[in-house]
Amino acid sequence: MSLSVPQLPAISGTPYKVGIAAACYNEQLVGALLEQAVTLLKRQGVKAKAIEIVRVPGSNELPIAIKLLGKKLKPDVLIALGVIIRGDTIHYELISEAATHGLMDVALDLAIPVINGIVVAEKESQAVERCTGKINRGAEFAHAALHMAHLKKQLSK
Repeated sequence: MSLSVPQLPAISGTPYKVGIAAACYNEQLVGALLEQAVTLLKRQGVKAKAIEIVRVPGSNELPIAIKLLGKKLKPDVLIALGVIIRGDTIHYELISEAATHGLMDVALDLAIPVINGIVVAEKESQAVERCTGKINRGAEFAHAALHMAHLKKQLSK
């Protein structure tokens, strides 16, 4: 993940409905991402009742949860949150790649922006830094979500 974060203007979240699916695997790290994302969304004006959160076992389950949320809620944007850390095998590569493709397929199928908020790290210390350290990825994912919701609204007129 890049350390060069784009400097985008703030977007008012007041008119938007957001669906979030968050993995339970690596609970503390995903929990931090979720808290950061929700905090930013609310600070930008998204009403608490306009944020729907569901939890799933792991990142592999995020695409189907995001699709089900999208069909049920008809939100302006969806956010998938997960943390995948390299282990002794390539399993982490398989899960991260499958989840990424699945999330993109959902976005294109439903025509709802989907923010891929899955942090993939080589080691636990990298994941901790990206989820609970100086790098506020959860807020970045929420900020991107508001921009995409705004873009969708502008292009749908």
